[in-house]
Formats: sequence, C-alpha cells, structure tokens
Amino acid sequence: MSRPTPVTGGRYAPPAAVRELTARSADGTGLHVEVHGPEGAPAVVLAHGWTCSTAFWAAQIGELAADHRVIAYDQRGHGRTPASPTCTTDALADDLEAVLTATLAPGERAVIAGHSMGGMTVMAASGRPAFREHAAAVLLCSTGSGKLVAESTVLPLRPGRARTWLTGRVLGSRAPLGPVTPAARRILKYATMGPASAPDMVEACARIVHACPRTVRHAWSHVLASLDLEAGVRELRVPVEVVVGTADRLTPPVHARALAAALPDCRGVTELPGVGHMTPVEAPDLVTGRIRDLVAAHLSPHRPAAPVAPAAPAVPAEESA
Repeated sequence: MSRPTPVTGGRYAPPAAVRELTARSADGTGLHVEVHGPEGAPAVVLAHGWTCSTAFWAAQIGELAADHRVIAYDQRGHGRTPASPTCTTDALADDLEAVLTATLAPGERAVIAGHSMGGMTVMAASGRPAFREHAAAVLLCSTGSGKLVAESTVLPLRPGRARTWLTGRVLGSRAPLGPVTPAARRILKYATMGPASAPDMVEACARIVHACPRTVRHAWSHVLASLDLEAGVRELRVPVEVVVGTADRLTPPVHARALAAALPDCRGVTELPGVGHMTPVEAPDLVTGRIRDLVAAHLSPHRPAAPVAPAAPAVPAEESA
C-alpha cells in the first residue's frame, strides 16, 4: 500500500531545498538533510518529532528561509531516512551530532528547534561535544523528558496504572494507519491537535503521520515509553525557550513546567490556549517568531561570523527517480 504524500499547496506544502545531502551517523545510518535559504545567513536547525518528517516544518522553513539558512533532517526511519534496528536516545543524539557536523563550519553556531521527539533528541545530545560547539540557543516545542505515557491524556480516564497501561498499548500499536479518511482525520485531530485546528492543518498533519511506516512508529513508541532524559535537561546549558499547547494530550503542560524548573537557563514558557501537540503547525507564526527572536538574541550580527562551508564531508543525496 502506497503511503500518503505531503500536501502540495498552501503554507504547509514543503518548500524545495536549495541543496540536499546525506549525513552519516555514528552507526553508518544515512540521514536525509535539507538546506534552505542563503549561504552566510544565520543558521537554524530543525528536528521533527515521532511519526513526522521535514515536511512538518514547512511553515517555518517557508518563512525563515528568506533570511536564514534553515537545516532540516529526517529522523531515522522517518521521511527519506531509512529505518535502523538501533532505536535509542543515544542514536538520536548521534544523528543530531552528525547533522550539525555535516552542515555547520567549525565553531559556527545555530539556533536549534526540536518538536516532541525532536526536543528529546536535543536533550539527549545536550552533553555531546558537537552540540556544545554549535548550539547557541534552543526552542523546545511540545516535549518532555520522561513519564510520557503516564502523563498522557489521550485516553479520557483517571490517572493511574490502568490508564498508563492502556495508553501504552494504544500509542505502541502495530496496527496500520491506512489511508487518510475523514474518520482518520477526526481521530488524529482528537489525539494530537487542538479542537479549533483548521482543516488544512489537520490534512497536513494526517498526511505526514500516516506516511510513517508502522514498524518505525511501533519501534520508537517503546523508546518514548521508557524515556528518562532528566540528566540531559540539566546538561542543556544554553538559553532555552519552551512552547506548549494547553490542549496537548501527548505532552501536556506539566512537562513544559517541569522542564522550565530543571533547565539551567530557561528564558520562558509559553502556554498556547486551545492548541494541541502539533504546535509548529497549529501556531506557525508564534513558533517561527520564537525562533527569530532566539536568532536575534543569540546570533546577533555584531558577533563574528563563522565561515559557512560544510565542516565535514557529506555524502550527496541520491537523485530521486
């Protein structure tokens, strides 16, 4: 069965990249990387979440690429990056390090934004040498460092062991999602988005999520269920902003508040009324604005500009058929 493709019109249609490359992770996994915007512009790196792809950041890329160099990549098993038997938070950290090394010059710094599992990737990589070399500031969107299944409100049950067990079974299901039907859109909207989400938002998210192979979705669900990145939060010593929707059922605001309390340099938490888990899609202007603000504050033009040639050889992406 063929998988859905991203939308082709509107602000959620993925823009064409200026260039594409393959960054090699520590275990040899080839990561699909896209670079948008002008060379020499301030750098922004985007890490998407579970069951998503670079297409998830279409609205941010479309706006930021006018005056930023935007680097987005597909997590292993997602989008155009092949699946790997290695599904761990260490592998996520390896992958982010590989992308930073392949796309940024030695000493060049960037604002890094992570949504959901992408935010967890940032936490996992926070103590790594490449991250510390290249991260100037971070935006964490709709994410958490642990207890994801226990805190989830996807199932309208009272907190406790029964809800946790049932939630784990639902999120870790091996069942195929199938085609994007009206019923599928309603289910996805309930589980992952706010009640006022516009149809184009729901359609864009449904096409992206339904394109994720069920084996990949299942494998990473187990990693998220046992997540413990509290040590990584304490190592995240750059300025960090946190964004969460009040209607987020997957990573409710309790996670954002816990992150704010544990981060060494949290610059604020924004709770968006009525917004669900898909904040970059549901609140695109606010998320883009937060990234711009972090760039302006921490990658100011008064700081010496680093050269923009890639720091390490990267394998060119294969031509599409």
